[in-house]
Amino acid sequence: MPYMYFCNMIFLTRGTGLVGSYILLLLMQNNISVKALKRSSSSMHTCKKIFDYYKSSNLFDKIFWCEGDINDIPSLDKHMCDCDIVIHAAGLVSFQKADVELLKKINIEGTANVMNVALSHNFKKCIYISSVSTLGRKDGDLEINEESFFSANKSVSNYAYSKYYAEQEVWRASSEGINTIILNPSIILGPGDWNKGSSKIFQTVFNGLKFYSPGSSGYVDVMDVAKITIQFLSEKIKNERYILNGTNISFQDVFNQIADEFKIPRAKYKVTPFLKELAWRVDALKTFFTGMPSLLTKETANSAMKRVAYSSKKIKETLKYDFIPIDKTIKEYCRFFEKELI
Repeated sequence: MPYMYFCNMIFLTRGTGLVGSYILLLLMQNNISVKALKRSSSSMHTCKKIFDYYKSSNLFDKIFWCEGDINDIPSLDKHMCDCDIVIHAAGLVSFQKADVELLKKINIEGTANVMNVALSHNFKKCIYISSVSTLGRKDGDLEINEESFFSANKSVSNYAYSKYYAEQEVWRASSEGINTIILNPSIILGPGDWNKGSSKIFQTVFNGLKFYSPGSSGYVDVMDVAKITIQFLSEKIKNERYILNGTNISFQDVFNQIADEFKIPRAKYKVTPFLKELAWRVDALKTFFTGMPSLLTKETANSAMKRVAYSSKKIKETLKYDFIPIDKTIKEYCRFFEKELI
């Protein structure tokens, strides 16, 4: 059934990213008018690949792309002037110390720019794709929920700080008249460029992962994130946040399921605190000498040792939504990546 919406035009930031590509796919499939922002240097390869996979390549050619940047206010003003809803999916995910200023520039300042231009053009609604990293955790909490408020401490990543302050810019805009929905997805699984982001989990396992960490976290299918985003276009709900989390599961179980789907040996060595400290330092040296960023930093290594769980009760009750089971997600996306290797 097509989604119902009431607006002139939607403005989508970072339509070329993983989440943005799926949102764009659903918008185009439902014939919803959208302008997708892309930087001049952005590759559309991942987005096109996703449209091809879902047999919608004809729709990809109909996308209204507009060239600009969330840190270039004149370009935002030019392209947002005839829109009235913004889906803000742009942002930098990085746990590298060298990217601290870039995280501030893109995630905080960029979001402030988008909100300010949206206010100047009397936008009706903003849907912001944030992260569960902006939520706090108290000792003894079984699951983190929407009432788990952010708490600054030495274990909080620079990425989490940047997304938290970006959310404050969105809430500021809501206080000035824009109806706001903030979505906080857990680890997003989906096919795209398996050299980047969460998609790299599949590549890492495929290449022969030997070690697993004892931690756990929440995971959500990228299609769920996109579907819920689109559904909120027609909902009258405003100024709320929702955790998007399909399941809570250990890192070992995720790695095992991916390995089984690829029909390769499972990781069999458990990471100890000593190995954890050694591993991120070795990777830091590799990054120093090669200049190539690594997924494993002090922050990500520490996170991999923690057991964290997220509640999706609020979104399930609000939208009567059923998340895609993680075994189905892993099976689907392993097949996607296998097709690329043929």
